[in-house]
Amino acid sequence: MTSARAGAVGELVAGRYRLLAELGCGAMGSVWRAFDERLQRKVAVKQVVPADHGSADEIRERVLREGRIAARLQHPHAVAVFDVVEDDGTPVLVMEYLQARNLAEVLAERGRLPVPEAAQIGAEIAEALAAAHVAGIVHRDVKPGNVLLSEEGAKLTDFGIAHAVGDATITAAGVVAGTPTYLAPETVHGKRPAPGSDVFSLGATLYNAVEGVPPFGRDPENPYAVLFRIAAGELRPPELAGPLSPVLTAMLAPEPADRPTADEAATLLRVIADGQSLPEPAPRRRWLLATVAGGLAAAALLAYLVVDAPPAGTASPAAPPPPVVAPVLTAADRERAVSDYYALLPARAGEAWGRLTAQRRGEGQDGYRQYWAQVASLTVVSPPRADGEAVTVGLELLLADGTRVHEVHHVELQGLLLGADTLVTSERTAPAPPPPPPPSPVPAPPPVVVTEVRAPAVPVGPDVAHGKRLGHAKKP
Repeated sequence: MTSARAGAVGELVAGRYRLLAELGCGAMGSVWRAFDERLQRKVAVKQVVPADHGSADEIRERVLREGRIAARLQHPHAVAVFDVVEDDGTPVLVMEYLQARNLAEVLAERGRLPVPEAAQIGAEIAEALAAAHVAGIVHRDVKPGNVLLSEEGAKLTDFGIAHAVGDATITAAGVVAGTPTYLAPETVHGKRPAPGSDVFSLGATLYNAVEGVPPFGRDPENPYAVLFRIAAGELRPPELAGPLSPVLTAMLAPEPADRPTADEAATLLRVIADGQSLPEPAPRRRWLLATVAGGLAAAALLAYLVVDAPPAGTASPAAPPPPVVAPVLTAADRERAVSDYYALLPARAGEAWGRLTAQRRGEGQDGYRQYWAQVASLTVVSPPRADGEAVTVGLELLLADGTRVHEVHHVELQGLLLGADTLVTSERTAPAPPPPPPPSPVPAPPPVVVTEVRAPAVPVGPDVAHGKRLGHAKKP
């Protein structure tokens, strides 16, 4: 029996779908353009390959369940799932076929999109999300790669499938898979993904579309760095979004309750896409948009009201949402978080500051920076060791005055952020005293001058000389 991944042109999948051409192959499997011989129509066939290391049977059942749930959603801006089958034990999704490119490919080619175009795409995707949320479906993986653009407009694909196969940004084991660029902060903290999480991810996607960069940057080599920035709320205010800026800021609010619903976001994005302007919103905990007058010109009359009740249409769905396993950080994740934090110090204290919990940051950044300014170097002498929610680590600090400080810290973590820090032990070694100066050299004695004194020569007469030569002296 053949499978979509291993198949070839002309082969039959699940006894019904004839493979015509492979459209792509990625971490989640292969996608083929195929022909449904029973209903005589073109379809897209996707063989799903698990990305995590769970039980194969468990993953297969999870994919099939998520696929059946996604098949309940019928919306013009959501890619329809026609069928969910097994082929040689491998789950296969049969979906609507589109001649389309995904938004990630378009952005890679064009860099940025004009604000009205991005707002139009966003409005259509938000409408699809609103319909999904009413049906009790949370997408969990809204990102440019899952937004398809065709002549029919924008369509969202892969509802819940990425989560089912472990390709979501944080797996059930707490391991980062791929880039977390578009992940909502509550998910970083291990909470269950909810409709507000999808709104945040859509806001991050649109931010990337108009600004040219994701709101929390990219770091393919260290996705944990992006997670820290998301958790710390280090959002760079949009600079190129123009009239879309307040909408993006609302969609990217750190607290889910402060974000608009998908339906409200769609209304706001429609106004921007149509070239209208929004009034300045008043401070609010939750948005509710109401059109007071008919026609597109009535956008200026949109009112913002504060409500505590959930928005209309979000009552308990007929069918409960699929169970979601909240991400759980492993001991290795916590140890790496602490290790990465201290690797920034002391040179990058500003970046390290962003990896602290809100409570720790409440102690003040000035004192934090002043403390690390007096540290010349830091060495981790005892690797981080996790114990429950806390991590113990040994450090050696070299202060600017030469003092060496050996410390053991017990750090509590909230998600991947460092919280309460208990100093277990601390030992200081004063810098060694400077060596004594070398002794003064003994002055050398003055040089001794020796003068040779010779007696004056006595002149010798010729006779004396003759006598000497003869061996006797001349008699007087």
